Amino acid sequence: MTTSTPTAPRQRVTTRLLARREARIAFLFVLPAFLLFLAFRFGPTLAGVALSFFDYDISGEIAWRGLDHFQRLMGDPLFWRALSTTVLYTLFAVPLSLVLSTVMALGVRRAFRGSRFFRSIFFLPVITSLVLAGAIFVWIFSSSGPWSALMTPLGLGGSWLASTVLVVPAIVVVGVWSRFGYGMMIMIAAMQDIPRELEEAALVDGANAWQRFRWIILPHLKPTVFFLAVIETTAAFQVFDVIYVMTQGGPANASYSLVYLIYDQGFRYFEYGYAAAAGVALFVMTLIVALIQRLVIGRQK
Repeated sequence: MTTSTPTAPRQRVTTRLLARREARIAFLFVLPAFLLFLAFRFGPTLAGVALSFFDYDISGEIAWRGLDHFQRLMGDPLFWRALSTTVLYTLFAVPLSLVLSTVMALGVRRAFRGSRFFRSIFFLPVITSLVLAGAIFVWIFSSSGPWSALMTPLGLGGSWLASTVLVVPAIVVVGVWSRFGYGMMIMIAAMQDIPRELEEAALVDGANAWQRFRWIILPHLKPTVFFLAVIETTAAFQVFDVIYVMTQGGPANASYSLVYLIYDQGFRYFEYGYAAAAGVALFVMTLIVALIQRLVIGRQK
């Protein structure tokens, strides 16, 4: 006597039902953490957007203002000064960080004696406190510091932090120094995924180092470059800690950034609604820049 076995369609249905059941059980375990993530990630964002339409007093009084704060932003010279400083910082810091990250990654991507040591040294600024580093760079960029002595033959001596022209480049130097190690590690990971046979074949065909980089390495790095461009641009638009420690927006508001404007209005003058409106404007501008980068850098066939 033979026993019948389930047919193939019945087995597939049973497998799908079991998979759905497991997915529901897994979702129940993930749900508490997911709800906490939504609450603490998007809750403050939505509250900030809502606050931009109100006047909120430190005593707790709330008054509807509609678009008044945004109209005030458009007519505030300090906002435009902060925006120009932020854009200038971003235009210098992001390309320099990407280029330096790529160059350093090319130098230490292959395993050699001491490669791990150099990777650790290059990555060290990423985990270094910017408050501590900023205090050290204040001395470095002072008129008696080593940077002034190095730049004096070029006619750029003196304190860069006291110059309205050179203060932003000084902050760019610190910002790139503190960020390039992160990009370097991401680049190394991406370069190690490139088949080595492609470079070896190009080397046999007589391609030099630049040609191998231009036609083999760089095309494979396109998604990584897009990712780092978005991350670095977002970080550049949010620059604050270096400015707070080194210049506090000076001299003459020459290093006054958008985030410093938000801090100043919210925690110095207690203009919470106006600070929230500036935060919304910063978010919108960051989103627009990220979309432009997606179109220019990250577009795929």
